[in-house]
Amino acid sequence: MSEKQQFDSALLTPKHWIAVAVILACGMVGGALILRAPQTATQTAAAVHAEDDDDDHDEEGVVELTEAQAKMIGIALAEAGPAVIRKDTLLPGEIRFDEDRTAHVVPRAAGVVESVHAQLGEQVKKDQLLAVIQSAAVADQRSELQTARQRLALAQTIYQREKQLWEEKISAEQDYLQARQALQEAEIAVRNASQRLSAIGVSVAATGGAAGVSRYELRAPFEGVVVEKHLTVGELVNESTASFTISDMRYVWAEMNVSAPQLPLVQVGAPVRVRATAFDASAEGKVAYVGALIGELTRTAAARVALANPQDLWRPGLFVNVEVMTEESQVPIAVKSKAIQWLDAQESVVFVLDDHGYKAQPVQMGRSDAEYTEILAGLSAGQTYVTEGAFMLKAELGKSSVDHGH
Repeated sequence: MSEKQQFDSALLTPKHWIAVAVILACGMVGGALILRAPQTATQTAAAVHAEDDDDDHDEEGVVELTEAQAKMIGIALAEAGPAVIRKDTLLPGEIRFDEDRTAHVVPRAAGVVESVHAQLGEQVKKDQLLAVIQSAAVADQRSELQTARQRLALAQTIYQREKQLWEEKISAEQDYLQARQALQEAEIAVRNASQRLSAIGVSVAATGGAAGVSRYELRAPFEGVVVEKHLTVGELVNESTASFTISDMRYVWAEMNVSAPQLPLVQVGAPVRVRATAFDASAEGKVAYVGALIGELTRTAAARVALANPQDLWRPGLFVNVEVMTEESQVPIAVKSKAIQWLDAQESVVFVLDDHGYKAQPVQMGRSDAEYTEILAGLSAGQTYVTEGAFMLKAELGKSSVDHGH
C-alpha cells in the first residue's frame, strides 16, 4: 500500500472524527459568545438609561430640600381653605395731617420774642410753655386793667359812704344813686379790660415787676408734636406770624381724589385698606369724608380716611394706595396670592408639600385680591402649600431644569 493510501485510511478512523467534531463545536460556541457580548452591553446601557429616565420623570417639578435649607430660604406653610375675596377700587392717595387735631399757634399781640422753649419735632403737653413775648400792646392792656381796678376800689369806697349817709338821712338819695351807678360802671370797666387780656391769651396777673407787665406766653393748645417752628429770640412778631404748628400725630388723614365714575363706589363709611408705596405697611380704616363738589380742573372729588397712627408709621407726605372695598365674596378654597407662581409665563402653580419635597402643582385660578386667590382646580381643602419662599422654589426649579438640559 502506498503512503497516500495509508494516510487516507488513518483519517477514516473513529478517533479522528471525534477530534474534528470537538474542534467544530468549540468554534461555534466561541463565535456565539463573541457575537452576543456587544448586544448584552448595549442592552445593559439601554436599561440604565431607561432607569435614569424613570428617575428624572419621578422627580420632575419637585424641589428637594433639607429642613435646614428650607429654613434658610424662609419656607412657610399653610393649608388651603375658605377665604373672603374682596373686590376693591384702588385710589392713589397721600398722608396728611389730621386738620381737626392740628393747630397753628400765632401771637395775639405784636411784640418781640424774649425766649423760645419748644423745638422742632418736640413732643409737647397741653398748656406747655412754647415761647415768651414782650409786647407794648399787652403792657397797655394791663395798665388799663390796673387803672380800672383802682377806679373800682374808689367807686366802692364812695358807694359805701353815700349808702351810709343816705340810710342815716344825712345826704340826699340822688347822691347815693349816683355813687351806685359809678360803682357799676367801674365794675364793667374792670370786666372789659380783663376780657380783652383773656381774649389774646394773656394772664390778667402780671409777674416779674415792670418787665412782667408787657410779657405774655404762648402755650400749647393740646398734646402733640411741634411740626413747624418760625420763632427766634429777638424776632419781631405780629398777629399774622405763624409761630408754631402743633399736630397730634396719633391720628392722620389719608387723602385721595375720586373720579366721577368712581363716586358711586366710594361712600362714607366704606371699609378701606391703606398701603404704603415706599415700604411694606398697611392699615384698616373707613371713608370719613367724600367731597360734594367736583374740581373744575381735576374733575375729581376729594375724599379722606381717618387713620390711627400709634407707631408714627404714617408720616404726612407719604404716598399710599387706598383700596376701597366695594364687594365681598366667600370662596371654598383659596391660597395666599403671593403663593401663586408662573412657570414660563403661562402655567400658574402653587408649591405643595409631598413625600418627595416641594412640588409645583398646576392650579386653575378664580377671583383674587391683594390677599387671597380663589383656586378652582388643582388643590383640595386642607392641602398644605407654601406661602413664603415660593419664588425661591421656582428659581431652584428653573435651575434644576437647566442642569438636566445639559
